[in-house]
Amino acid sequence: MPSFNDIEFGKVVVRRSSRSRSMKATIAPTGELRISLPAYVPFFMAKRMVAGSRNDIRKLFAARPKFIITDGMAVGKSHTLHIRTGKEYSLKRSKQQVMLTLGESDNLSDTTIITDMRAMTISILRKEAKHHLPKRLEYLATKHGFSYTAVRFTHASSRWGSCNQHRAISLNIALMNLPFELIDYVLIHELAHTVQLNHSKDFWDTVANVDSNYKAHRKQLKSYSPHI
Repeated sequence: MPSFNDIEFGKVVVRRSSRSRSMKATIAPTGELRISLPAYVPFFMAKRMVAGSRNDIRKLFAARPKFIITDGMAVGKSHTLHIRTGKEYSLKRSKQQVMLTLGESDNLSDTTIITDMRAMTISILRKEAKHHLPKRLEYLATKHGFSYTAVRFTHASSRWGSCNQHRAISLNIALMNLPFELIDYVLIHELAHTVQLNHSKDFWDTVANVDSNYKAHRKQLKSYSPHI
């Protein structure tokens, strides 16, 4: 997708849609600013919109879940972040450890550090997701009599997962930040969509047949965010 760099907001991705009737600014799960344009609106109007809507866009960023970095935090299921001070900033991964070194003038709220740490997190979560989720999805499908055509991974979504009419399932790599029982709930939810592509009573009955605690799991899931 086309993009441009803004001095304040960084990379701005421009998306066109034949169904859009007006311009709209949103924050992607990746933290990038997105401008949606109707098909007939010229590209330069996206730049003009950003320049003229800075206060509104700042409010969008302020309302977005913060990417918080703390010493000892888990990164996915298998990595731990260690923060130390040194001569200059660096971010490295060694086996199951992520080592963040801060220089004297560095701060955990610095845009560069947050951007680098988010990219590192995405890389780790994607690797873990590709290792764990396909095997677990296949196990649950086989055990409970579901079938699907493909499994794909994303991090640029505000949803934990989705299933299309062709029974292809997409899974957010942020699932690896969830407890395992909630991961299973999301996988079961998407497998149920392979037979009920809606949220009707029949759909929830299908989920309940596999996960008798789905109501509690559904409520618990609201405490987490699919954004990275």
